Amino acid sequence: MISLLEGKGTGAKKPAEKVFTLRLTVAGCTPRVWRRLVVRETMWLSRLHDSIQVAFEWFDYQTHLFTLDEQRFGNPFRKDEVVIEDDRDVSLADLDLGSRDKMAYQYHFGEGWEVEIRVEKVGTVEKGVTYPVCTGGERAGPPEDCGGLDAFHDMLACIKEPNTDLGREWLEWLGPVYDPEVCDVEKINKAFKKLGK
Repeated sequence: MISLLEGKGTGAKKPAEKVFTLRLTVAGCTPRVWRRLVVRETMWLSRLHDSIQVAFEWFDYQTHLFTLDEQRFGNPFRKDEVVIEDDRDVSLADLDLGSRDKMAYQYHFGEGWEVEIRVEKVGTVEKGVTYPVCTGGERAGPPEDCGGLDAFHDMLACIKEPNTDLGREWLEWLGPVYDPEVCDVEKINKAFKKLGK
């Protein structure tokens, strides 16, 4: 005789999936350039890379690297003592990110951009919310290929003087839509939706 309880398991509920509220700050920028993203713990590190690119309006033309303690993740690479693990095989939960202090993301090694990633809060997935989601930020990201941190600061100073030769040159290179003071959260979230699953 088969019991009616057979095959129903223990009835224990699976724990709710966590979300991390991340504060992403471009290191060394004055004034500060930052974003706040809420992401699922199941997010692949490679997808966080995609999200950072979108959040700062970069174009993923260059090499990237995540550093957490002594671990490195990005495009897989092994040579001598240098080991970079594949960021497509690691989720944020695998890294136990919720109990870590910080992680670094480096982009465009020639220009030396670094984004400091800190976990501000750990919560649970909310029904009806599509992740990742940007909930805040300040200022536009440094433009792709602007020359690095010092060049970015020079650029900001030059475009405040649009009647000078350098000011005109930078404004022409940047185009009419770049405003260093604006972080368009709505535009970022629309771009996130285009990333797909």
